[in-house]
Amino acid sequence: MKHAKRLQSLMLGALFLAAGLPSWAGDVVNNSEGGPAVLELNLQPPVTKIAEQIYDLHTLLMVICMVIFVAVFGVMFYSIIKHRKSLGHKPATFHESTAVEIAWTIVPFVIVIGMALPATKTVVAMKDTANADITIKATGMQWKWSYDYLKGEGEGISFLSALSTPREQVGSPGVLPTSPRGDNYLLEVDNEVVVPVNKKIRIVLTANDVIHAWSVPSFGVKQDAIPGFVRDTWFKAEKIGTYRGQCAELCGKEHAFMPIVVKVVSDDNYKIWVDGKKKEMAANADDPNKVWTIDELKQRGEKVYSANCATCHQATGKGVPGTIPALDGSKVVAGTKADQLHLVLNGKNGMPPWKAALSDTEIAAVITYTRNNWSNKSKENIVQPAEILAARK
Repeated sequence: MKHAKRLQSLMLGALFLAAGLPSWAGDVVNNSEGGPAVLELNLQPPVTKIAEQIYDLHTLLMVICMVIFVAVFGVMFYSIIKHRKSLGHKPATFHESTAVEIAWTIVPFVIVIGMALPATKTVVAMKDTANADITIKATGMQWKWSYDYLKGEGEGISFLSALSTPREQVGSPGVLPTSPRGDNYLLEVDNEVVVPVNKKIRIVLTANDVIHAWSVPSFGVKQDAIPGFVRDTWFKAEKIGTYRGQCAELCGKEHAFMPIVVKVVSDDNYKIWVDGKKKEMAANADDPNKVWTIDELKQRGEKVYSANCATCHQATGKGVPGTIPALDGSKVVAGTKADQLHLVLNGKNGMPPWKAALSDTEIAAVITYTRNNWSNKSKENIVQPAEILAARK
């Protein structure tokens, strides 16, 4: 009776929970373009030679393991059933067998060598980043990626790539999402990495705060990005399309919100993208000597804050108690602007440095925004881009 009542309570709780879910919670989930598929049991379809080799190795090793499993357990159960005591069998009295010792030494050795040879060939190929057509630097930060095209067509292009899935789809602790989740939920970004098809792309990796990892399953690529170290990997996509991955290293509370999206295009379309991106960068470049009004800086700063700071410090500026400090009422924000400027540029503890990721105008705008928003009323309430430029020297 006691257990029956408990089961009844659990069932009622489940019904109430289901009743409180949004109407779209039971909608059909579709495959993600270039990402995971619904009920996918195997690796994602490979689009590079390395990924194909990894796929084949995976299949080969699974077959070898299955053969060993069937052989070992087959002999074991056969022996148990056919030589059981109830049939009158008696245990053998020999102590050891030289033939058996030799067999179970040689056979595993041959199996290991048979698996190691093709695996070693693939691992060596994965490390060969020489003669790349394009080199891209990817810098991991909490919780987005910064990309700089260092060599090859597109050299000089740089941008930040952050999660573009609306927060209404994600929800928050204790609050259910209020919007239907798309097919690429948590696997979509505002700025995709664009590369040409059939070109060798070298990815140089580092991080400016904690360890991250750049991983795109369809490319057969997974490489850690470690603060203070430079590592590299490469891929050569043979099929036009969009391919998705994620940070594969536990890097903090927003680890799940750090996707990677690579768009592989034709040579002609890549040239069009490069020209357009360079024009966009030139149009967005601000003169650091321009003097802005406080309203202009606050308006610009709100956009910068929403895109880069609200994830940790929250849109309300309240932060996360015990983990991330609040900006609303902060002594740093209310203090001298020089202290806040130094903190934003260079970072501290869990906060990453923003001097490489944001322009002088963006940093000046976001500092001005925080010093004049919520309950903050700082005396030194405006910061100009020229001050940021001077502080970098």
